[in-house]
Amino acid sequence: MRQALTRGGRAFTAAALTTTAAVLLCAAGLVVAGGSGDARAAGGAVVLDEGELDFTPRQVDGGLRLQIDDRGAGSTVVREPSEVVLHVVPSALQYTPDPVATALGTTNMDSWQLGGWEAANIFAAEPGWKGTEAGGDTEVALSGYEGPGIFGLATYTRETDSVNGPAIAHLGSAEGVPRSFTLAGDTERLLPVWLFTAEGVHRLTFTVTAGGATDTETLAVVVGDDVDPSTVAPGDGTTPTPSASPTPTPTATTRVISEGHVDMAARKVEGALEFQLKEGSELDHTWHQPGGVVLHVRPAAKRKIPEGYDFLGTPGDAVWWLPLQQNAGIVWPGWNTGEFPRAGLDGRVSFRLDSVQGPGNVAMFYSDSTGTPVVPLNSGDGLPDTHTLAGGTHAHFDWAFSAEGVYRTTFTVTATLADGTRVGDTETLAWVVGDDTDPSTVTPGTGDEPSATPTTTPTASASGTGSSTPTATASASESASASAAASGSPGATASGAAVSVDGTSGSLASTGAQVSAVAGIAVAALVMGGGAVFLVRRRRTTDREEGTS
Repeated sequence: MRQALTRGGRAFTAAALTTTAAVLLCAAGLVVAGGSGDARAAGGAVVLDEGELDFTPRQVDGGLRLQIDDRGAGSTVVREPSEVVLHVVPSALQYTPDPVATALGTTNMDSWQLGGWEAANIFAAEPGWKGTEAGGDTEVALSGYEGPGIFGLATYTRETDSVNGPAIAHLGSAEGVPRSFTLAGDTERLLPVWLFTAEGVHRLTFTVTAGGATDTETLAVVVGDDVDPSTVAPGDGTTPTPSASPTPTPTATTRVISEGHVDMAARKVEGALEFQLKEGSELDHTWHQPGGVVLHVRPAAKRKIPEGYDFLGTPGDAVWWLPLQQNAGIVWPGWNTGEFPRAGLDGRVSFRLDSVQGPGNVAMFYSDSTGTPVVPLNSGDGLPDTHTLAGGTHAHFDWAFSAEGVYRTTFTVTATLADGTRVGDTETLAWVVGDDTDPSTVTPGTGDEPSATPTTTPTASASGTGSSTPTATASASESASASAAASGSPGATASGAAVSVDGTSGSLASTGAQVSAVAGIAVAALVMGGGAVFLVRRRRTTDREEGTS
């Protein structure tokens, strides 16, 4: 029976190295994993989900073999396609440029891409093709495909886009798309976009031909997080793998919210203010007490910290980022004071972050009109922190968590009614970041585990004056800025405080994978490198909450 093993989130093989081959290839800086023939299936399936990979047709023992040079762990390990599962992580979901869609016979709807424009911003596999070890040019053919959608390889760069050039289709499964391409013998590394239009298990059969020799290999690919890649048989799927353990069922009293729209809201209850969660849209929503909910920040939110965001950590390090615009497959938290119209308040509603317990820091922020981050809430530089919203306001910001694990955020929400009455509430909200912890096993609210990084908590009082720290504000008519700046780095998400205020509806934003309207958000392109500004033919638009100012 095969067993998939993981090491720090990355799978590895327990198979013994073939000693003789390793000795012969060490001089070339290569290590061979597994052996040949039936021995290729020995040991555990190796899940490749991060780092550089080269699919390399090479001469081995007088014949041609398609192998994978895995540099994900630093040194190069040579692997057989029949012994690995390539995992296209959830964060690889991104927009599809029109030329790529045209070249590969699909639409410009979002797709899962390796080597796409988001590659510099996510932790994912970076597969390429190497042609220098086949002894000449190699024909690479897609001789078989099984999967739930469309697969294709194409080359399309920002430089190509800047001159309105077409994408180059190498091969693909859609009708009318080439089934093969020539990998030149002097190609050190071809880096096409690997595109998949659907989650699930895909099996790609490649046939490589060079100098009259041929090899055919099948690669198993798991796209997204609907299927656990460690349970998938590699190659053509004929090798069994252990059955997956049953997934624990959340208790009836706990609501785990892993995707979609949810607002942290000041709700009016019998004339008082309660801090509650409003899940869904304005026309179809459910109210929850924070003590009955766990918010799950899925692995798809994992990003690289961009330059200029040093308050999150070192650029290039991992962070779990919930953007202010809605992204499919992850939770979209916002703020809502819609139940307290401006006319019914004396001032604004205050949301004070009193404490954070968890393995890392939590920050909420947006970008001003110059693209500079504004950070109303940040547990990394001390708490309490406070931000305020006018009555009848619905707002979204960027959120970031610096480490995986369980977080507990305690908020005090206060307001003064028009008649001078002070109302307020203090609640603790549980978050699970990443997949190290099953969110269905986490106790909501204050919980029962010790704090990893407790912060000093002030005395919470609904009638108090709130935090003494400067108050950051955001509203469509009153904030210093609600603009967005697009990063010059490939695929960077536009940022800015997306806000709506009361008027005809004071409403929640519509939900969905893509929201087309833009409210109060001007996108300023930042300059990269030698002053080149790259424009994209079709980008995902930022979101606007419904309502009028």
